[in-house]
Amino acid sequence: MGLFNFFSKEKRETLDKGLSKTKESVFGKIARVVAGKSKVDDEVLDNLEEVLVTSDVGVETTLKIIRRIENRAARDKYVGTQELNDILKEEIARLLTENNAVNTTDFSAFTDKKPYVIMVVGVNGVGKTTTIGKLAYQYKKAGKKVYLGAADTFRAAAVEQLDIWGARVGVPVIKQKMGSDPASVAFDTLSSAVANQADVVLIDTAGRLHNKIGLMNELTKIKNVMNKVVPGAPHEVLLVLDGSTGQNAFEQAKQFTKATEVTSMAITKLDGTAKGGVVIGISDQFKIPVKYIGLGEGMEDLQVFRKAEFVNSLFGVTKAE
Repeated sequence: MGLFNFFSKEKRETLDKGLSKTKESVFGKIARVVAGKSKVDDEVLDNLEEVLVTSDVGVETTLKIIRRIENRAARDKYVGTQELNDILKEEIARLLTENNAVNTTDFSAFTDKKPYVIMVVGVNGVGKTTTIGKLAYQYKKAGKKVYLGAADTFRAAAVEQLDIWGARVGVPVIKQKMGSDPASVAFDTLSSAVANQADVVLIDTAGRLHNKIGLMNELTKIKNVMNKVVPGAPHEVLLVLDGSTGQNAFEQAKQFTKATEVTSMAITKLDGTAKGGVVIGISDQFKIPVKYIGLGEGMEDLQVFRKAEFVNSLFGVTKAE
């Protein structure tokens, strides 16, 4: 069993606990939908559609799921709550598997690129800097040499928070004075990382979304500067979204994917919300891998997103691996 084996008892318990509010909400509603029904009919499907939409799965993804269930119900004549849950579980799992893939299985899995540069984007308040700190902790624990770049130079709190995380984890934070050019911070960070043979670099960026054109220009400049220091950098653009905001997370994903080339996502704060269905919808609609999910405040509570385990936990399945 690896150091960060996702299937450990502790990881399972964290996942189950983190998704408990979503599970209770969604399946409580589904139970009411099928109450007194002997088969999955049009009324059940209409009510199930409402349950999924109000659980922040999203309209387009919900309609896709409903069509699949409708076809199977018509073909196989499934009846009863358990049968419907089984079909729903299978179709959601299939949907997640079809739409995107990510090879990461734990925090020690990396490419041969050194340093591997991750530019982290997202609006203020979604847990972006906290996610960076947790990633730094997990990477360091996996034996990686990590550098952090405080390129959100427009908020003193952002630099201070990253500094706190750097000290807490025990990794260097490269920063400049407030109002400095973010691209200059990125340049300094990568230069230091290269000189010190770092394995991973995480670059924090400003979380402003009021001006999409300005954001696009800023992120593009940062990327161009990094590419000069480390050809091909950034190797990953990680978008952090707050799962508890439901449909707002969809809108943020739309804006950021227009502003820059997002290659992966982290969805945070799933432990305090019944809106965990947003993971399904975002994964389906944007075809961008959801790589990490945040399930609590602890440094171990940021987990690699494993589709099968996510669905199993959501549906209350205990499965020995």
